[in-house]
Amino acid sequence: MKKKVAIVALSGGLDSCVTTAIANQEYDLALFHANYKQRTEKRELKSFNDIADYYGIEKRLIIDFSHLSKIGGSSLTDRNIKVKEADFSNQSIPNSYVPFRNANILSACISWGEVLNASAVFMGAVHEDSSGYPDCRPEFFSAFEKMSDLGTKPETNIKIITPVINLSKKEIVLKGKELNAPFHLTWSCYQSEEESCGICESCALRLRGFQLAGIEDSIKYKTKPFYI
Repeated sequence: MKKKVAIVALSGGLDSCVTTAIANQEYDLALFHANYKQRTEKRELKSFNDIADYYGIEKRLIIDFSHLSKIGGSSLTDRNIKVKEADFSNQSIPNSYVPFRNANILSACISWGEVLNASAVFMGAVHEDSSGYPDCRPEFFSAFEKMSDLGTKPETNIKIITPVINLSKKEIVLKGKELNAPFHLTWSCYQSEEESCGICESCALRLRGFQLAGIEDSIKYKTKPFYI
């Protein structure tokens, strides 16, 4: 039986890689990537293509979202805003939040999905163990799916699927290991394209997940703190 088509928003990071591994079990995949002039744009793009090659996926769409950099407001896109070190006690939205980024990405994915007659769009958003980004909440994705239903053709029926949204980083690592996800091809660091810094929020969350899972992270770090 021919598999249904699904779009996966693949940043090249840990969460989106494991999401790709999950989606690959049941769907014929088309991979989407956004370049938005983030600090590690070239390195993330490399990871995107490396992961796509690993799974043998030919359908790829890379979109220039440089307007997000022009809008600014994030340490990922504005080099005048310092990338902060991880602080697990912080309860406020960190300055790494890119304003409404996931809505921009989802809009493009839905557009492409409508052309490809896709059944689903997958995104590796994480809520419980994430940085507290407002566009990573389950209710955001539920509302966006309703909006896309209203804004697409009557015959279009695209589900937005976030399979790791309620998992901790430890659980995501364990799920990826179970599915033989290519951790070594991923990139999570917010500020370096050579060696992961090990101290930004994204590096810290990733490292803590691997440490709690009892698995050695295979990518290189400039410094590798113990977070548990």
